[in-house]
Amino acid sequence: MNFQYHMNVQKGGKLFTFFCLYIAQSIPMSFFSTVLPVIMRQQNFSLELIAMLQFLKLPWILKFLWSPFIDRTSTRLNHYKRWIFSSEMIYAAIILTVSFLDFQVTPLLIIGLIFCSFIASATQDIATDALAVISFSRKNKSMVNSMQSMGSFGGAMIGGGLLLLIYNRLGWETLLPFLALFTVISIIPLIFFKERHIEEPIPEKKIEKIHPNDLLGFFKQKGIWKQIAFLFLYYMGLIGILAMVKPMLVDYGYNMKEIGVMSGVIGSSIGCVASLGAGFIVRQIGRNTSRILFACLTLVTTVYFYCLVTFLPVNIATLHLGITLLWASYGMSTIIVYTTAMDCVRKGYEGTDFTIQTVITHLSSMIIAVLSGKIAGSFGYDTLFQVEIGIAALSLIYIVIIFREKSILNVAKEID
Repeated sequence: MNFQYHMNVQKGGKLFTFFCLYIAQSIPMSFFSTVLPVIMRQQNFSLELIAMLQFLKLPWILKFLWSPFIDRTSTRLNHYKRWIFSSEMIYAAIILTVSFLDFQVTPLLIIGLIFCSFIASATQDIATDALAVISFSRKNKSMVNSMQSMGSFGGAMIGGGLLLLIYNRLGWETLLPFLALFTVISIIPLIFFKERHIEEPIPEKKIEKIHPNDLLGFFKQKGIWKQIAFLFLYYMGLIGILAMVKPMLVDYGYNMKEIGVMSGVIGSSIGCVASLGAGFIVRQIGRNTSRILFACLTLVTTVYFYCLVTFLPVNIATLHLGITLLWASYGMSTIIVYTTAMDCVRKGYEGTDFTIQTVITHLSSMIIAVLSGKIAGSFGYDTLFQVEIGIAALSLIYIVIIFREKSILNVAKEID
């Protein structure tokens, strides 16, 4: 019993370490992504210029380009630690530097520094993901992905909600030093992470020059296009609704505070809890059953939103039910996406292959988010939700047919 207790404590400590690493990168990003458009609009910057802030997210889209370098240079646990510690310290140093600057005086310098901080954050994410892949056995990978998703949702809730309120009281120069200190404190648990905590052996590899196959080799694997199509489709039934739910609430007469509570606080909290629950569900019933179950929930969510704008009464109760379904579906979907992505990485290319797969989901999300605005603007929310129902149904049918006889584990075995 003492041995089992020790193992549970050790596993809990590992999960806590990765939760800290993921939330450390998420909170500052969410804060800057939320506060910069507000500050710029208050200072009468044009909407066109504010829209250009979307380019701040480019490092997270392009991070696959330098992920092979991290994989190539990481042959021991200390190498992964070095990447994470150095990236996070640079992240914190830039945040601290920005606190001494005035946005009215040096807006371009501040935006440039924040862009550099996002590069550091993306680099930390590559190394953290790679370490997560080798640190947990196949059985426990869903749990570390719960930590990743909870870190993202928790970071969005704190960075995009709570810190915005604190910023209004304390100001830029007072808040940011504490934010920099938080990023440093969050990586302290990694100091106590040892070789014995790694459940899969670190692949032996020679440190060589980067080769095109470091990236292209992922797409040459047998059976991998089934996974790629799955990644491309799985979020699409939700992202269009997520992109348009706030404008829809505005059109129904809700103010900024009410929308912030419903979507920012309640929605993110539900996503965080759903992510944790999904980790246990995947661990208990397996990848394929979970994939189908979560896809069914996504379909139910799209149908509900269509009903909401066509014949159901739109009030606090019906909107909260819709937001609960939406964020619960999204939180659960992230776990099965991340877990199956970890199953499909090549030995020695954990950071590269996981990053490529997350970038695929980012690109599909960007496409449907842009299209959702055009569809809703031209044809109405009901038409948008009908399209989302079709995509969700297509995703479910694809999963049932393609993965009917062959689990993702078998696909992953074929890849090697």
